[in-house]
Amino acid sequence: MDRRKLYRLVAVAVAFAAMTPLLFAGDPNGGATGGIQNVPAATAGAPTIQELGAAVGQTRVALNFVWVLFAGFLVMFMQAGFALAEAGFTRAKNAAHTMMMNFMVYAIGILGFWAVGYALQMGGSGVPMGAALSAPEGMSKLIGPTIGGQVWGLFGGKGFFLTGVAYDVSAFAMFLFQMVFMDTALTIPTGSMAERWKLSAFIIYGFVASALIYPVFGCWAWGGGWLASLAKVGLGHGYVDFAGSGVVHLTGGVMALTGAIVLGPRIGKYIKGKAQAIPGHNLPMGVLGCFILAFGWFGFNAGSTLAGTDLRIAVVAVNTMLASASGAALAYLYTLKKFGAPDLSMAVNGMLAGMVAITAPCAFVTAPVAVLIGAVSGVLVVAAALFIENSLKIDDPVGAIAVHGVNGAWGLIALGLFADGTYGQGLNGAASGVTGLFYGDGKQFVAQLIGIGANILWVGSTSFALFKVLDKVIGMRVTPEQEMAGLDFHEVSAPAYPGDGSTVNTPVMILPKPLTTTAPMGGKA
Repeated sequence: MDRRKLYRLVAVAVAFAAMTPLLFAGDPNGGATGGIQNVPAATAGAPTIQELGAAVGQTRVALNFVWVLFAGFLVMFMQAGFALAEAGFTRAKNAAHTMMMNFMVYAIGILGFWAVGYALQMGGSGVPMGAALSAPEGMSKLIGPTIGGQVWGLFGGKGFFLTGVAYDVSAFAMFLFQMVFMDTALTIPTGSMAERWKLSAFIIYGFVASALIYPVFGCWAWGGGWLASLAKVGLGHGYVDFAGSGVVHLTGGVMALTGAIVLGPRIGKYIKGKAQAIPGHNLPMGVLGCFILAFGWFGFNAGSTLAGTDLRIAVVAVNTMLASASGAALAYLYTLKKFGAPDLSMAVNGMLAGMVAITAPCAFVTAPVAVLIGAVSGVLVVAAALFIENSLKIDDPVGAIAVHGVNGAWGLIALGLFADGTYGQGLNGAASGVTGLFYGDGKQFVAQLIGIGANILWVGSTSFALFKVLDKVIGMRVTPEQEMAGLDFHEVSAPAYPGDGSTVNTPVMILPKPLTTTAPMGGKA
């Protein structure tokens, strides 16, 4: 075949390949897919105005459902981030034990929240479906004293085991979203109590905290409870916590603090009263965990609009990103100046602290303020971690108290200072947008301080009592011998890194008879 014929054949083939999709195409740009015929109507293709309105409303609700569920899936993935960060920042001999706690808190937390916690938190919040996802109207049994004609809710009373009025699509969607937030809070103490906490005590903690401690404060803030009702006595919008600096992070940080106090420091942490560094075994694992957490945080914060049709999600997401960046940058610079070299673990915690702090005010502040909030967090987390370790003599292996507790409180304060009034109209029954002290509403700042105090009192007292009872009844801490050998060799069936560390109680494969050794090539075995 000569070249001319070959060129003609190639040209025909190219033309055929280019034209065939156009000649036989269906609807490549989607313009003809879907239309009035897809609107549910008594007469197909000819819906009434009422049928059109119903279709638009159901579409909006459906978009909100998809958005909230997808955001919940992102938050669930944060569990992997916590597991990697905590395991990386602790020692290799305890890595499987740390992973086990991060794994089982998910399972135990789900069951406790499903059975009891969800009803206590959201069982009094039900309203007719509006612009955002809500619990169904039937879940509206709010229990608490009535003062001045107003119910000051303490906990909800509908939705136990997701049955009865809670057997409802909106109740199930709200359960998933609220459950992953609860699980985040319960994971935080596994960092401060790592390397010495007995699994048996941890399991009981997981159920009690998910069924009682977390949900009660969650009701006060998000379930129509008394903190949200402070708006009715003129304190701004009442206590406001958009995505959980208080409900999730301060709660987790306070439990981390009381637990670490009851457990006491790790062996060797303090020598003659001076704190000793106990490095983690895998900093890259910790960094990877941080990035996974940062990714999931977009679902955490932006998902808290509870509406995919709320365009404020763009402000929320960008503010979250900005605060994470300034938190990491300032922690980097602060440790560089203080120690002469930047500290990677502190930079990681700076990023996390920035996200913790922006979680409450992320929907209510401008971008420069978000950067400021994160920057303060980056310095605060380092200073707080050093103060907790050196002055309070509390051993927190991963800095959970400083990251989540201290910066959770800072985020709530920041909302009370910097909320600019452009968003939040109608929240907790207040007509205007959420406005902080620097924009003219000092009463909002007061409401935030009341919320912080209520969290510390409730979560601190109940978690401390729980840990003390567990310590008395079954013991909270492993034996010194077990701690020295490593919890992977005593508390779980197999270590994270077989062959490393102590050989005490290391599981081995039990065989019915010795293995036959194969002789090497060219010689005897």
